[in-house]
Amino acid sequence: MNKGILAGIGAYTLWGLFPIYWRLLEKDPAIEILAHRMVWSLLFMVALLTLQKEWRSLGVVLRNRRTVLVYTLSAVILAINWFTYIWAVNAGYVVEASLGYFINPLVNFLLGVIFLGEKLRPWQVGAVILAGVGVVYLTVSYGSLPWISLVLALSFGMYGLIKKTAGLESTHGFSLETMVLFLPALGYLLYRQSTGVGAFVNQGPFISLLLILAGPVTSIPLLMFGYAARKIPLSMLGFIQYITPTLQFLLGVFVYLEPFPAARLVGFSLIWLALVVYSLEGVFYSRRPKSNASLVEPL
Repeated sequence: MNKGILAGIGAYTLWGLFPIYWRLLEKDPAIEILAHRMVWSLLFMVALLTLQKEWRSLGVVLRNRRTVLVYTLSAVILAINWFTYIWAVNAGYVVEASLGYFINPLVNFLLGVIFLGEKLRPWQVGAVILAGVGVVYLTVSYGSLPWISLVLALSFGMYGLIKKTAGLESTHGFSLETMVLFLPALGYLLYRQSTGVGAFVNQGPFISLLLILAGPVTSIPLLMFGYAARKIPLSMLGFIQYITPTLQFLLGVFVYLEPFPAARLVGFSLIWLALVVYSLEGVFYSRRPKSNASLVEPL
């Protein structure tokens, strides 16, 4: 099998199994887990950049003020996404978190229309409307917006939009983002440790090891995804991406036994149908002669 396909499947499978990992740390505040994730991710990337002898090329990037500002913004958005996801998993909202990544491809298309001037084809419009009906149904049936899903979908969509337009290679981009987040995260962790409430060391070697491994656990699937994105068509990557929310959904319902009443099933089914329409439309459109196809790649 193509190495790019394997890398893509591996990345999305690891992301889909993330709830298992973060649940092992559920006794700790989400903000502290997030800070450890930031700090250890940078240290992992430092080791990787040193191994690959990439510091000189990253130094050129750091001297570009606009690039640093753009990646500062993407780092903040990424932190929002990470925090929301960790909190949702450990608060028992794995199913709602999975919904965010189910609707993310449709959010990407909307952002492309708004910010990149892309055109939605008729069946894509139908898919977006159908997903919107599903979200409205869930809102009415539960009496409140599925805000976890919407925050995750919008933040990851905005993050993807910035990454699409910023243009840095994935290793350099992620390294820059973790550099931006490193000092605030480290300062917070030092404060927690100084007051005696920090998880690191105080909760034993197993928890400390999990916090350290949050760096490579975060970085490795991102690097695998970056490799896959360069090696296989985006249309194929678009299908593979549903591995992540599907695994999250199955974990939430069958492992963590989160409630999934009929009302939620109806709302989810509308969104799943929208994704089927969206995906099949993309397949049929991609088979048309290239002269008739859009030259703009999806996010």
